[in-house]
Amino acid sequence: MSDQTTTDTPTDASAARPVTGRVLRTRGETVALRLPTRSVVVGTGLALALLVTAAITLTTGDFEVPLGDVLAVLVGQGDGAADFIVGTLRLPRLLTAIFVGAGLAVSGAILQSLLRNPLGSPDFVGFTNGASTGALVMIVVVGGTMTQVAVGALVGGLSTALLVYALSYRRGVQSYRFVLVGVGINALALSVNSYLITRADIYDAVSAQAWLVGSVNSRGWEHVTVSGLALAVLLPLALSQVRALSMFELGDHTAAALGVGVQRSRTILIASSVLLAGFATAAAGPIWFVALAAPQLARRLVRGSAPGLVTSALMGALLLSVSDLATDRLFPAQQLPVGTATGCVGGLYLMWLLASEWRGKGRYA
Repeated sequence: MSDQTTTDTPTDASAARPVTGRVLRTRGETVALRLPTRSVVVGTGLALALLVTAAITLTTGDFEVPLGDVLAVLVGQGDGAADFIVGTLRLPRLLTAIFVGAGLAVSGAILQSLLRNPLGSPDFVGFTNGASTGALVMIVVVGGTMTQVAVGALVGGLSTALLVYALSYRRGVQSYRFVLVGVGINALALSVNSYLITRADIYDAVSAQAWLVGSVNSRGWEHVTVSGLALAVLLPLALSQVRALSMFELGDHTAAALGVGVQRSRTILIASSVLLAGFATAAAGPIWFVALAAPQLARRLVRGSAPGLVTSALMGALLLSVSDLATDRLFPAQQLPVGTATGCVGGLYLMWLLASEWRGKGRYA
């Protein structure tokens, strides 16, 4: 959602230009607040759906917990059993899914707007597989702890992004070149990942393969802290560049003519996207298609031309939390990772998106 505030100060208040939205008059100034009604409605609906999903996640399962007991745990007054089930098992898993889903969605929304391409997702331009390479090096070569694996994933994602940016830079960065280089680096990172798994012993290979599916099972408060802090810092940073992001969809030359510092804003936005994807992958492993689908679904619901980072974040959080809830409740004995659900749904969505773009009905066609 992008809310804009414009201020006009005419010599005569009655001569002020007509403005849309709610008009406030203070000491001769006319302040117009343009409230994107549809964005507010969609965002509110997504937030309510997310609250309902959270309530179902925390109250249902092998052990039913009344909603009143859940609320007591949330305010620090729960009893021993409810506190363990909700505070130790369910709540960290839920919050990790919410923060990771939101981070991936915002990362995808930034790249899709920057590159003016619906496939401009960290899944396709190498960031996710690069982060996976860093994590696999820690698992297979170093035999590191979960903290070291998370650091390796973050370093791998950042290194991949720097490599893609450097190889695609030629008097600036063009979107088509960035995508092509990213696809090539993505394939290279995938090959390296396969090689690392084939060279590992059986126990490390099983551990690495399980991590590569992407999961929020058994996540603790340390994962919540990492993913939550990353989102709290990087989402406002991305929102500070939302005007520039909207201008980038008109092309670099148009954005520069409208006063946007093209290279500076692009660097900030790409760094925000990479870090969001890196921290999300570090917390939950490579969860595919959330970064691809969530921004597109949010944009279609809002029907707006500007990239809605907040609505994308809410959509990503909802998609991942609902997917995790579905896999946990439908297959309780198997403990399937959430990556299996997002992979199935995302594959179907990708086929629909490609068919839509091929027919010329897509936004970027």
